[in-house]
Order: sequence, then structure tokens, then C-alpha cells
Amino acid sequence: MISGMRIAGSVVLLVSLASLAASAEAWSGSPDPARGERLYATCSACHGAAGMGQPEGPAPVLAGQHETVLLRQFADYRDSARWDPRMEHVARLRAFADRDDLADIAAFLSRLDAPLPADIGSGADLAEGARAFVGHCASCHGATGQGDGARGVPRLAGQHQGYLRRQVLDAVEGRRPALQASHGARFKSLSAASLDGLADYLSRNLRRVDPVPPR
Repeated sequence: MISGMRIAGSVVLLVSLASLAASAEAWSGSPDPARGERLYATCSACHGAAGMGQPEGPAPVLAGQHETVLLRQFADYRDSARWDPRMEHVARLRAFADRDDLADIAAFLSRLDAPLPADIGSGADLAEGARAFVGHCASCHGATGQGDGARGVPRLAGQHQGYLRRQVLDAVEGRRPALQASHGARFKSLSAASLDGLADYLSRNLRRVDPVPPR
């Protein structure tokens, strides 16, 4: 049974990677953030007009996330390589017949400033969370959790604490096969207090929106 689940997870991961490769090729042009702002109205009911999501973390902060990361997640949801009961309505993404639509939305969101979100933890495990971040995450996500757009590494700083904790559970429970494959062993090595502190620590770090390169 476990072997079969691993095979199924591998197949989904390969589909996701293939989707991302195809998407990158299709989205190689210059996006239009102003058009993306108009299209984003479809998403703002849950994620807010400013892309700040919802307190307690049912909907994540999208403002200031790297374009490459947003595009990958759009592709994963659209192609059923990532699952979330709160995102069942994501099928509406298929209404965007032109992939440039999603590229424009990603360009708009990536340029938004994101203040410190309201959803932070109790602070009880902050020190342990900071140690966990330095030891397990900083080498890829950067010293302050800003990620790397060129490598498609997500910006975690300034994300809702509740959302970050839920992503760990989603990976462990198989709703994010790609995250499970890349981070599963790392998550299992951390205690519950470390994971709580890690999410709390990252939620308190301010996001820094990347400067827009000249076109």
C-alpha cells in the first residue's frame, strides 16, 4: 500500500514538473500587471484586494510573493497536483483560456507591498523556531526568509503563521506531493514546538518586495 502511494505521489510530482516546464515556456513574454489587477478581482473575495489573505491563515498572503512561485502554484492547482478543500473553486482558473492571464495576475501580486500580517503566534517557541529556521531553511530561503525568485524558492517571511503550519500538515498528509517529496524528511525531524516556533518566527519577518527590473 505504501509502495503504491509512493508511486502515485511520484507520478503526480512528474506531472507537476512537466506542467511547470510547459507553463514557463508559455509565460516567457512580458506580463501586464495593470491587466493582472483587473483579473485579480476573481481572487480578491478570499485573498483580499491587497493580497493579504485572511487572519488565522485560511487564505495566504499573496502580495509580494515571487512571480515564479505564484505561477508554479497556479499550475499545480489548475492541474490537480496540489489539493486544498478551500481551493476547490480554483477550477475557475480554467476560465482563463490564455495562460498570459495567470502571468499578469502573478506580476500584479508580486509587486504589491505586504505589511506585517496580523496572524502571528504566541511567541512561546520563537527561539526554538529561529534555531530551526537557521538550521534547516535559511540555506535555501535566505537569512530572513525572502526566498529566491530566480530559483523559484518561495518567500516565507511575512506569511500568516496559521497558513505556514497548515502547509506542513498538508505535506505530511499528502495534499502537497511536491512539498512532501522535497521537505518531508526535514519536517519529520522537527518537534511540534519547533514547527510552531518556525511558523511564528517567519510570520514576524517583514516582506521585502523585489525592485521591478527595467523593461
